[in-house]
Amino acid sequence: MNEAAALPHGPPILPPTPAGLESLYTLCRKIYPDQVNPLQVTALLKYWLGGPDPLDYISMYANPGIPQENIPPHWHYISFGLSDLHGDGRVHDVSGANGISGFGFELTFRLKREPEETAPPTWPATLMQSLAKYVFQSGNTLCAGDHVSWHCALDNSESRIQHMLMTSDVQLKSTQTPFGLVDFVQIVGICAEELKAAQQWNGAGVLDMISRKPSAGGLWFITDMRRGESIFELDLNAHEEFERGFELEGSNLSGVSARCSWVEQDPSHIDIMHLKDKNDCDNNQSSQEKTLHVNSPMQKSLQGGNFDQNRASSTNFKMDEIRSSSGLLESTELLNIKKLEGVHLVFNLEAGSLLPLAIRGRVRHGRHFTFKSVLGETAITLVANTVTGTLVDSEHPYVAQGSWLQILITDDLAQDMAVTFQVLASPEALSLPKTFSWPDKKLSVTIVADKL
Repeated sequence: MNEAAALPHGPPILPPTPAGLESLYTLCRKIYPDQVNPLQVTALLKYWLGGPDPLDYISMYANPGIPQENIPPHWHYISFGLSDLHGDGRVHDVSGANGISGFGFELTFRLKREPEETAPPTWPATLMQSLAKYVFQSGNTLCAGDHVSWHCALDNSESRIQHMLMTSDVQLKSTQTPFGLVDFVQIVGICAEELKAAQQWNGAGVLDMISRKPSAGGLWFITDMRRGESIFELDLNAHEEFERGFELEGSNLSGVSARCSWVEQDPSHIDIMHLKDKNDCDNNQSSQEKTLHVNSPMQKSLQGGNFDQNRASSTNFKMDEIRSSSGLLESTELLNIKKLEGVHLVFNLEAGSLLPLAIRGRVRHGRHFTFKSVLGETAITLVANTVTGTLVDSEHPYVAQGSWLQILITDDLAQDMAVTFQVLASPEALSLPKTFSWPDKKLSVTIVADKL
């Protein structure tokens, strides 16, 4: 008998779609019933087989929008892989249906469709893979209201849209899969002025302003890479709204990863060269290392992005909240506690420009703010009098636990700092290094250039 004739004919038998993935596909089909096989970006070598990309798939749908409601046609990108698609432990820890699936969310992105476009651009898939890598590597999830600073156009063009806010996808609601609950967190492209407002106030407030301006994103938060104006240029009342919210509510941002260091010394005798020697590991990197930290979008999201959004309404914050928000290693718990007579802090310019926020938006509202070094365990936490469970008190305002320094900012010092640090609102005008000193408090702060 001819062996070839004996082979079965017909289409190949494909393996069944994993149950978690099928649940998400089913949800998407309800929104896009006419696009059952959308264009997809696929990870050729899957993550669990050693591939570099954590997201198995990114589907790209053509959304017609609702023009009569100022919602323009756009491309809708949806990720698959941050949640547990397989339920067999190959990527995520196995959890029951009553828990969260994987990291508990998937990413989405809405990009305004240009009239001449017949197919969706693929660069958003690369952006989503980068964010997914950050989540997998750090274990930090992304939630509505969070922000990520990127410092370059999301599509690598000359666009002003160079940062991101996170919100809930308006069409994709939380869904139950066989392996747990999945939310959909939408990326919203924003410009530098909007990022600064989100850092100083909160992401929810900025998103609310964006939602009221169709040209800034509107109700569906559609990113327009050709947008040339910030929300503050589009709405003359937006700046006043931001200032009012900031003064009344303070900031939700409780800490950032940054380039920072501290040293114990008598501030009446400031030795900048000694500080630079002490700060070698944080600031005096080789040119190759600087390139990695300055040009890598992933590092930028770690340096500038918010690693904790403290949403508590009370001003009575406890020290274990500071410890968890700053990501301090448990090893510091075993080190001796040291009370210091005086301290000198050093921040690079990007971190130093957040000092007005730390004082006006956090400390003066009875809260805390932490600068965590991107290159080591060093951390500096500024605390108000009302923060309980700290190591500091009025007699000992500077206390170190290993490389973690706590500083008590009294009401009078906070008032003075709020005025003194106003010059940091325009950091481009500073001559660096710039030192601020409070001799009676035995405290000094030096701002150095981002690149040494």
